[in-house]
Amino acid sequence: MLESLFGSINKERVLFFIYARSQGHARDMARFYSCSLTPLQRQLEILERGGVLVSSLVGRTRLYTFNSRYPLLSEVTALIDRALTFYPEEERTRLQMERQRPRRAGKPL
Repeated sequence: MLESLFGSINKERVLFFIYARSQGHARDMARFYSCSLTPLQRQLEILERGGVLVSSLVGRTRLYTFNSRYPLLSEVTALIDRALTFYPEEERTRLQMERQRPRRAGKPL
């Protein structure tokens, strides 16, 4: 069960991003960490196969969240929460700040 949690920096990035924002998609994570998209997608698939994450389609975007049925979810989130306390303050606030501007009503896509 734990082998799907450890093993790469990209897996850590995925878990921290989803923990801080409660959901996420691969391209947004790649933009945030300024890294390649493919390794993040691979880690998302591994974590989903391991049961740690679940995904859903919103339009054409696949959003990932923590699986509420995962038996060790409270331990995993406690571990991530504890590890976040060791991050630098500016990194923590940047990770937790999700700024998306509202779209004007009637504005064309």
